[in-house]
Amino acid sequence: MHTENSVTLDGSRLTCTAVAAVARRGAAVTIAPEGLARAAVSHRVALAAIGRDALYGRTTGVGANGRVAVKPTGGHGLRLLRSHAGGAGELASAAVARGTLAIRLNQLAAGGSGADPAWLEAVAGALNAGLIPEFPVLGGIGTGDLTALAATALALTGERPWRGPHGMAPQALLPRAVADADALAFLSSNAMTLAQATLAHEDLAGLLDAELQVAALSHLALSGSAQPYAEPVQAARPHPGQGATARRLRELLGPDTARPSARVQDPYGLRALPQVHGPAAEALGQVERVLQVELNAAAENPLADARSGRVLHNGNFHGAYLALALDSARLALCADAALSPARLAALTDPERTGLRAFLAEGPEGSSGIMILEYTASAALAELRGLAGPVSLGTAVLSHGAEEHAAFSPHAARAAAAMVPPLRTVLACELVAAIRALRQRATEPTSMSLRAIYDQCLRSLPADDQDRPLDTDIAAAEQVVASLADQAAIAPNSM
Repeated sequence: MHTENSVTLDGSRLTCTAVAAVARRGAAVTIAPEGLARAAVSHRVALAAIGRDALYGRTTGVGANGRVAVKPTGGHGLRLLRSHAGGAGELASAAVARGTLAIRLNQLAAGGSGADPAWLEAVAGALNAGLIPEFPVLGGIGTGDLTALAATALALTGERPWRGPHGMAPQALLPRAVADADALAFLSSNAMTLAQATLAHEDLAGLLDAELQVAALSHLALSGSAQPYAEPVQAARPHPGQGATARRLRELLGPDTARPSARVQDPYGLRALPQVHGPAAEALGQVERVLQVELNAAAENPLADARSGRVLHNGNFHGAYLALALDSARLALCADAALSPARLAALTDPERTGLRAFLAEGPEGSSGIMILEYTASAALAELRGLAGPVSLGTAVLSHGAEEHAAFSPHAARAAAAMVPPLRTVLACELVAAIRALRQRATEPTSMSLRAIYDQCLRSLPADDQDRPLDTDIAAAEQVVASLADQAAIAPNSM
């Protein structure tokens, strides 16, 4: 359960929207009593197993050292945290760091880690005090975000500083004895990867809807046919994403679906939009479904199982589900994004618009928006570079003790990196669509699309003479970002 200002974490009902509220919008967190109770039971199971069973990371070393017996107290856990705080690269953003804390807290509330409930109180205290752990993004390979969580645990004990409202300062929120006893129990999670993926999902889902809003404006500027979006067409090939895309386009166009079209058949950028956009929407839907499971999973190794009272060693830390879902989504998003430059090309073509080439004004030979095609193609090339699947890679580590990896952190970062170039692609199309609509003296009649059109008129320059267009693109990117944010906060049927 959550509002924009508060999220209750119970280990079973955390949503992507709630994670974003904590990570990006500063929502406070409350631990549900049942979450604390589950954590306490799991902790008792783990303590009871000491001396009876070998507990990986608690009475043994880790990795290839899993065959080496260690004392469960006496500094082994702290040495584990210190040795595993070995990440590299740029620091995670504040939003990703806050999201990491919220997700790990909720996972601990699911029960199964064997960690002392004091961990939950400490993490909640850090979030509500506005404290942000600093850790580099490189280190995880899809089998646990060990480096990020080790650095976080050291901050909880006061060994590393927090970034907070008053700058950088150490603040101990967890006794070192607790951290020493439960070190691996806290590390056994992909919380940083899940935070990155959750925030990327919010951004990309918003941009998918923004794309349809921009495409609807291009549809009007090109006098497109609404027949490809008609209900009988969709019923004849009832893929869910395709049908939802067409329904959204009918909603955006409203009465404009009755306007006469200029051609018997439109270019694919309009005619095949439901068929290409639909798979991207479905792929992002699968990412959300995977995230919904992972955010509320006790994906712990070993699992301190309350029902059986046993400690079970397992592979639930493996990130294959998320990596494969993100790989599919990035490929589908890239294919979908390629339709935007196609619509942009149509908007520059006099045979499609009845206007001058490149929507130019002024002397003959003026370039108009010619350069926008180049910028959009450059941004699309960035997207193609980010679409490559990470799941084809693997790794053999720690003397062969760990011989496979999902590389889900890399898939999540690649998904997040797609946001700026996708925004640029859509911004280039938006500049062209608004210019064409102005030159044709065509205005949307549906209320929702008219509001977007009016927003663009306020934001984009009306001078169509040859001049620098980088300011137009920047302004259009702000409009696209606004449309995406509105869609993320108030999601539609897509």
